[in-house]
Amino acid sequence: MVDALYRKKLTTPEKAVEQIKEDSLLVKGLGLAEPPALLAALAQRLQAQDLKKLRVLDGLPFQYVKETLLVPDLADCVDRITSFVGDGDRGLVQVGLHSYLPNHLHQMPRLISEFMTVDVTMTTVSPMDASGYFTFGASNDYTSTAARCAKRLIVEVNDNMPRILGESLLHISEVNAVVENHVPLLEFPSPAPAPEDEIIGRTIAEMVPDGASIQLGFGGVPSAVAGYLCDHKDLGIHTEVICPAMIDLVRKGVVTGTRKTLHKRKHIFTIALGDKEMMAFMNDNPSMESHPVSYTNHPSVIARNDNMISINAVLQVDLFGQANAESMQGHQFSGSGGQLDYVRGAFDAKGGKSILAFHATAKKAKTSRIVPQLPQGTMVTTPRNDVHWLVTEFGAANLKGKSTRERALAIIDLAHPDFRGDLLRAAEDMYLL
Repeated sequence: MVDALYRKKLTTPEKAVEQIKEDSLLVKGLGLAEPPALLAALAQRLQAQDLKKLRVLDGLPFQYVKETLLVPDLADCVDRITSFVGDGDRGLVQVGLHSYLPNHLHQMPRLISEFMTVDVTMTTVSPMDASGYFTFGASNDYTSTAARCAKRLIVEVNDNMPRILGESLLHISEVNAVVENHVPLLEFPSPAPAPEDEIIGRTIAEMVPDGASIQLGFGGVPSAVAGYLCDHKDLGIHTEVICPAMIDLVRKGVVTGTRKTLHKRKHIFTIALGDKEMMAFMNDNPSMESHPVSYTNHPSVIARNDNMISINAVLQVDLFGQANAESMQGHQFSGSGGQLDYVRGAFDAKGGKSILAFHATAKKAKTSRIVPQLPQGTMVTTPRNDVHWLVTEFGAANLKGKSTRERALAIIDLAHPDFRGDLLRAAEDMYLL
């Protein structure tokens, strides 16, 4: 019966997007769930002016969005807002062609369901099983919520999308149209750590107790941290993004989840970024569970993990302890993402720690990332009241319970020695010392 329903809804990408109406709001799959065939067909409609205006809500753009909806000659046709800015749309956001949606990532599903009317959701899913269920695969985030809020849901089935368990099931009866496109998924191997990342990684790993649950981002510092966790025991995973470095810890038996206080023996995430080998390992793996970001990133849920350790990156910190992870020179550079979600959730957990890591300098050590005050126009991602631990290649500082004087001195100690004198004088001028 479900096979017959599948065949009835199976169509071509061109036919699937024919029903998208003028000025519709589209939410598309994020990350590895960008649906290339559907996006190409939709771009063809826009190029032909068969569809003159489309509103789009998405996040960090990857290859398939860059090659379709973000091409310059569609700039007047696509009214796009993004929940996270990347290299593919940074310039467009800076000049006002696209807009950034300020958000706490765990609230995005609520923003979609309560404050928006989603006309169409398109996303890549794993193949349907004998019971009629697809899964959202590597990208649950807020796509799963948009799929169920949308007036029309179109899925692009890809045999290469891993079948991910948890709160990730989607039944064929919920879908309006199905297309098939079995292309290789985009791959994101772990970045190689820089020398500073190695120092920071070693420092952070020493702060992680056996049995802790960890949240890592994607980048050099997370890769370095994972490398120094190999001698730890019975770690758990409760994270926004799961990456190859974390999967390596699962393979090595470092991450078992046996001492977790929430979802024991399960590795919890909402987005997966990695390579083909990682996707194969995750496919139909009962220890891997994907959930909507409203769950994985909700501070109250995060806090239910005893000894929760969250590790995130920032771009800039001032002497008050304010952290900027999303703007440069007054422009939106990335997004707040789930940083504050995990900062607050980890600190509220029994035995938890929230860690913000960053290189002490930028521009080949010519500029300090620690500044007296964040420049005018800078967005504060994590307020000073929320910052717990700061880590650079020059050490670690716990700001909780410290006065403005004590925290200024502690932060200055994390700066490159070449900049500490100027920072001390600035602190005196600001009456912090």
